[in-house]
Amino acid sequence: MMTEFAFSVAEKVIEKLGSLAYEEICSAWGISSDLKSLELTMSTIQAVLLDAEEKQVKNRGLTVWLEQLKDVFYDAVDVLDEFECEALRRQVVKTHGSAPGQVLSSFNPLGFSRKMSQKINGIRERLEEIAKHRAQFLLVERLDDKRIVQREMTHSFVRDSDVIGRDDDKEKIIDLLMHPGDDGTVPVISIVGIGGLGKTTLAQWVYNDERVAKNFASRIWVCVSEEFTVLKLAKEILKSVGGEISENMSMDKVQASLRSYLKEKRFFIVLDDVWNEDRNKWIGLKKLLIEGAKGSKIVVTTRSHKVAKVMAPGPIHDLIGLPEDDCLFLFLKWAFVEGEEKQYPKLVEIGKQIVKKCSGVPLAVRTLGSLLYSKTEERDWISIRDNEIWNLEQKEDDILPALRLKSFPEGIQRLTALRRLGFLDCESLISLPQGLKHLTALESLVIWRCEKINLMEGEDYPTRLRSFKIGFLPKLVDLPQWLIQSATTLQFLWIIGFCENLAALPEWLPNLTSVQKLQIWECRKLSSLPEGNGLPHCPKRTGD
Repeated sequence: MMTEFAFSVAEKVIEKLGSLAYEEICSAWGISSDLKSLELTMSTIQAVLLDAEEKQVKNRGLTVWLEQLKDVFYDAVDVLDEFECEALRRQVVKTHGSAPGQVLSSFNPLGFSRKMSQKINGIRERLEEIAKHRAQFLLVERLDDKRIVQREMTHSFVRDSDVIGRDDDKEKIIDLLMHPGDDGTVPVISIVGIGGLGKTTLAQWVYNDERVAKNFASRIWVCVSEEFTVLKLAKEILKSVGGEISENMSMDKVQASLRSYLKEKRFFIVLDDVWNEDRNKWIGLKKLLIEGAKGSKIVVTTRSHKVAKVMAPGPIHDLIGLPEDDCLFLFLKWAFVEGEEKQYPKLVEIGKQIVKKCSGVPLAVRTLGSLLYSKTEERDWISIRDNEIWNLEQKEDDILPALRLKSFPEGIQRLTALRRLGFLDCESLISLPQGLKHLTALESLVIWRCEKINLMEGEDYPTRLRSFKIGFLPKLVDLPQWLIQSATTLQFLWIIGFCENLAALPEWLPNLTSVQKLQIWECRKLSSLPEGNGLPHCPKRTGD
C-alpha cells in the first residue's frame, strides 16, 4: 500500500540531512561524515525511485525491491527522530533544568555518539546492499516528480504482450479512425466503460498501431485532469506537437501557435480519462482544432456516457468485460510464478470462482491475482472469494467493488516479524483487521485517508507501538482506547491533517508516559490537552 511513497520518504530524509539544524547537531556529536555519507547514498538511490515506482506495476521483483528500500528509509526516519528528540531534551534541560523525577545526569554524550554512528552506518550499508540490485531493473534517473495526486497520469506506450482479449475492440476503433469524415468537423470517438476495464490500454494499443502511425501526420496523447481549462489543455496539445510554451502564454498566442502547427495536417489526438461534463469547454477546445486536414480524429476515454455525449455527436464504443478464459489466464499470470499453478489445483479452482466475480474487469483480475501472489493457503484465497465487497452495487462511472475491499484477507496474523504497517487511501476500509493483535513486533502504525474508519472498535490491537500516525480521518471522534496498551513504549504520536470531528483528546492521554514527541496539525475543533499532568516526558509538542 505504501510502496508509491518511497520517493517522498527518501526526499524527507534527504531534506532533513541537508538542513542547517542537522549540520549543527552532527557537528556537536562528531558524526558529520557519517550523515554526509548517508545523504550521498540516499540521493543516489532517490534519483531512480520515480522510474521504479512507475515500472513496479508490471514487475513484481521491483515492488519487492522498493518495499525493502522503504523499510530502510523508515529506519532512517526513526534515527533522525531520535536525534531531534535528544537535541530537544538537551535544550529543555539547558533552558529549564531537569524536571522532578527525571534522571538525566546519566546521559553519556560519547556513548550516544557511538551508538548513533553505528545506526547510521548500518542503515547506509543496508541501502548500499539493496541498491546493488537496481541494475537488473534498467532504471532511469529522474528527479522531477510530475505525478498527479488525484489520478495517475497516463502515457501512450503499451507492449502488445500486456494486452489480452482486446483484438476485436482494437480493430473496430481502427476502422473508425481510417474512415474519412463527411464534413469539416473533427469526429470524436468515445471509448466508454467502468474503471479498470482497460480503456486506456486499448487506446494505447490503437495509438501505437502501425496503420494508425502511417495514416496520421501527427499523433498526440494528452491525459486530461479533472480541473482542466481550455488554455491548459491547448498548451498540453501544443507541447505534444513540439511547440514552445511558457507559463504566462496568453490564450490568443496558444491558439495561433496551435493552429499553425496543425494547419492542413491530419492529426490524431487521444484525450485520456475525461471526466468534465462542461460542454462549453469542449466547444472551445474543438474550435482550436478546426485547422487540421480532413480525416483528423479525436479518441476520448471516459467512464461516463454523459461525457461522451457532451464531447460531440460521434461513435461510442462501449467496452465490455473480457471473456472468462482470458480473465483466468490473466489471473493465473499474476497469482503464480509461471507454471507454478500446476502444483496447486485446488487454488486454481478457487481462482476460477474469484474470476467469475470480477465481471471481466482486467484491473480487478490483476489486482486480486497480485494480492494472492505467493499465498498458498486455501483460507487466504477463500477469504477473497467470500468477501462481502462483492455484494456492493456497481455504478456506471465507478470501479468494480472488488477493487475496494473493505477488510483485509485472513492471514495477516502470520506476519509476526512485521515492524511497520500503513493503511493509506483505503476509501472503503471500515475496520482494522483483527489479525493486528498477533503482530507482536509491530512498532509503527500509519492510518491515512481512510474515510470510513473510526478506530473505536477492537481491544486487542498492537501493544508495543513506538510510533502512531493518523491523518484525514473524518469519522474519528476520539483516540482509540487500545492505544493505552502501548503506554510504556509509544514515543511518537502524530495527529496530522483534517480530523474534523476530533473535538477533544481523551482524559487517559497522560497515561502515555513514554511519548516524547506530539504533533497535532489542522484539527480545528481541538482546542486543548486534557487537564492534569499532560505528557510529562514529552519535550516537544507542536500544533496548529
